[in-house]
Amino acid sequence: MFLDTKAMRHLTAEDWKVLAAVEQGTKNHELVPTPLIEKLSRLRGGASGVHRAISTLAKNGLIGKMKEAKYDGYRLTYGGLDYLALHTHSQRRHVYSVGSRIGVGKESDIMIVADETGTQRVLKIHRLGRISFRTVKSNRDYLRKNRTGSWQYLSRLAATKEFAFMQALEDAGFTVPHPIGHSRHTIVMTLIDAPPLRQISSVPDSAALYSELIELLLRLARHGLIHGDFNEFNILIKEDKTPSSTPDAEPTTALTPVLIDFPQMVSMDHPNAEMYFDRDVACIKTFFLRRFHFTPTKPGPFYADARKTVGKDGARRLDAALEASGFTKTMAKDLEAAIRDQQEAVASKGGDEAGSDFDDEDGEDDEEEGEEEEGSGDGEEEPSVVIIGGSQDASKDSLLGDGQSMAKLKISEDT
Repeated sequence: MFLDTKAMRHLTAEDWKVLAAVEQGTKNHELVPTPLIEKLSRLRGGASGVHRAISTLAKNGLIGKMKEAKYDGYRLTYGGLDYLALHTHSQRRHVYSVGSRIGVGKESDIMIVADETGTQRVLKIHRLGRISFRTVKSNRDYLRKNRTGSWQYLSRLAATKEFAFMQALEDAGFTVPHPIGHSRHTIVMTLIDAPPLRQISSVPDSAALYSELIELLLRLARHGLIHGDFNEFNILIKEDKTPSSTPDAEPTTALTPVLIDFPQMVSMDHPNAEMYFDRDVACIKTFFLRRFHFTPTKPGPFYADARKTVGKDGARRLDAALEASGFTKTMAKDLEAAIRDQQEAVASKGGDEAGSDFDDEDGEDDEEEGEEEEGSGDGEEEPSVVIIGGSQDASKDSLLGDGQSMAKLKISEDT
């Protein structure tokens, strides 16, 4: 989905109140009745002010109508939820300007953003459920329980879980992006200047890197966790340079894996824990054989052995920390079911081809559900940088910084 933030700075306080009212009404209504929007927004201008705001929001594609609806009402679109989340981040001073999209997948969009000082950050927007719902529809439990906003519900769950795990992992000393803020289905985190493992064609010592990644898996296990998607897409490789004690000698370079993407992370006590653990191990072995032609001399590691290390050496159970954060077992089951359905839908469509489902806002979902958007936008190209707070004359160089050179890693041109 294309995130167009140009209209954000032109929305009035009344527009934001009406948009928030539609979001609030979505908790109990698939299509929020206009009288309820008027009641929830509590505008001083009354119905006329609400209708003016509705017209503005619909024109910008932030709310929409449905075909053959039995009453006059509106629903919150992906764009509307994006705007509400960005508005919250802007008020908290987490985000000042929005730049280009640097990553797009089947479950999320990754954007470069910056704060008021020009410090680059990453905005991750979860979009879980768009593919899977085209096939599973209403026969899933999580859809029956939350039919009025299932895609919003699941995207919020994914962001909530990832943010909680990111905090817990950082506190436990794992190398992960620093979590800065969380709102609805979005997370703001620090920008790690490092390429994903999938983009690296060669490393100085593949055996050492492999051992470090396996040790990372086992370390997670000691804390009671399984990543669940431990592969070359979700591991960044950062270069840490140490100056040499010998004059004129090149600095020593160490490769540090940085772990990202945690919505699918599960406990070592999960019913399918062994399957997830073995799959993570197999993903790393397969990649190293294919990319670096490296085969480990020892078998394993095995789940049974890793299970015995849970909580050893004073390791805190981080799987328990998630429940303590308010993420209930019911939420976990709903999210796991949705992720499983998403993966099955992707597999049935031929893997990465499913990524094209993010090209427009609601895509085939609207056609299947018989929905019709009001004011779908003008189709302009994505802007490089858009200021969403402060002066529009502010410098736009804050998102155009140069990345560090990769001295020891060779970056593959075809990945």
